[in-house]
Amino acid sequence: MNQQIWIRRLTHFLIATLVFTTTACEKQKATPVEETQAVDRVNPSPVGTSQTILEKTFTLKNSTTFPFEVPAHAVRPHLHGIFESFFRELHGPSEETANVDFLILNAGQYADLLGNRPSEVLFSVEASHNQAVNVDLPASMDQPVKYYLIFRNAVGGPSKIVRADFHVEY
Repeated sequence: MNQQIWIRRLTHFLIATLVFTTTACEKQKATPVEETQAVDRVNPSPVGTSQTILEKTFTLKNSTTFPFEVPAHAVRPHLHGIFESFFRELHGPSEETANVDFLILNAGQYADLLGNRPSEVLFSVEASHNQAVNVDLPASMDQPVKYYLIFRNAVGGPSKIVRADFHVEY
C-alpha cells in the first residue's frame, strides 16, 4: 500500500511539473507597441472660447507690432475687430491724413518682413482710417501658432492715434 501512495504522489508531482514547465516554456506574445502621431493625441480643445488680442489706444509713429498666439487644436480660429485712426489727437480728424496700413502675418512672414525679404501676408488693409476686420485663420493642428498684428503709418509724417479692439474666437 505504501507503494501505491508513493506512485500516486509521484504521478501528481510529474503532472504538476509537466504543467509548470509547459506554461513556463511558452513564450509570451509581445503586445505590439503602436506609435502614436502627435496629431492623434487628444488634448483639451479651445473650441468655444475666445481671447482678447488687442484693446488699446496708442500713438503710431512708424510701425507697431502686437503678437498673439492661437492655441493648439483650434480648428477654425476667427480674428475679428475694428480699428480707427486719428490725426494728432483722439477723436481728431479721421480722414486721409489719418490713414494707416494694417497687416496680419504668421511667424514665417514676420521673419521675412524683419529680414527685408519679399513675402505674402495673411491679410492687409492699405491706407485706411477706419476698418472692420473679419479673418479666418488657418487651423493650428497640434502646435500653437504665432501671429502678428502690425500697424504702419501709411503716409509717414506726423504720428497718428490708433484705437484698436481685436478678438479671436476658436
